[in-house]
Amino acid sequence: MVTVLTADEVESCCDVESVLPAVETALVEQAAGNVERPDRPHFPVGTGLDGDEPLGTALTMPAYVHGEEYYVTKLASVHEGNESRGLPTIRAQIALTDARDGTPVAYMPGTRITNVRTGCVGGLAAGALASEPVRLGVIGAGVQARWQTRAIDATSALDSVSIYSPSDSKDECAADLRADGIPAEAVETPADAVSEATVVLTATTSTKPVFSAAETDAELVIAVGAYNASMQELETDLVDRADRVFADVPGEAIETGDLRGTVWSEGDLHPLADAFTGERPDEPADGLTVVKSVGSAVMDLTAAATVYERAQTDDLGTDIPF
Repeated sequence: MVTVLTADEVESCCDVESVLPAVETALVEQAAGNVERPDRPHFPVGTGLDGDEPLGTALTMPAYVHGEEYYVTKLASVHEGNESRGLPTIRAQIALTDARDGTPVAYMPGTRITNVRTGCVGGLAAGALASEPVRLGVIGAGVQARWQTRAIDATSALDSVSIYSPSDSKDECAADLRADGIPAEAVETPADAVSEATVVLTATTSTKPVFSAAETDAELVIAVGAYNASMQELETDLVDRADRVFADVPGEAIETGDLRGTVWSEGDLHPLADAFTGERPDEPADGLTVVKSVGSAVMDLTAAATVYERAQTDDLGTDIPF
């Protein structure tokens, strides 16, 4: 028998508070080398349906943590045109499989899990590396702007949130966060968002820098949007002046547009897990720390296992022959 969870059931079991420790575990185990995380193939899809250009990118993301009961395979997609269709830009499905004998254990929608576990990276980074109270400046107003902010609110004393996006989505994003009890407001320019911020979060799909390095004296910048060489949210000058750069996956983060062409090399980057362990580098006195996130299927595994075990406790899901 395999357990199938619906989107509503996953949502009821997947929140920031329960997933934060799962993501921290994933980062620590990954940095220690206690994981299997093959390269994630990605390829364009949709070419020939509405023309000669692809409509999206498909990704396959497997992972296993040594000693865990399950391994994970996530099938994900990124379709930039989905916003105009009223659909999520990032969608996913997750399969949990028994690590002892390969028996299928559970299938579940992966979009909520992806969104929450990604948001928790920013929450863990701010909780470990930012001084309080946090004045948060957010560039971007999509799903990740919301989840990153919620996670930062869960780990830090959050004084204010200023959100910029070139579209009216910034007003909707701020309203959604205020409904969660978070002091958020929409602002009119990137400078308005970052000039007074102690922590800056970028969560966009931009191919060029989204704010000027000269516009902020923030102590911490968390960049989660760019995941390949053609995407870039941060100016090279800003990254070059950083005292420390952390990354969830240093070998992949260094290939993104945010870090390529900077003074930093892969060997200079600190695994984000170092922020939670005895390997943490010294605090800069009045300097800048950058955190670069590209995501990892190891986080999907620990988050999905947490959701599945919570669903079992709450007697959720439908068991079907397989």
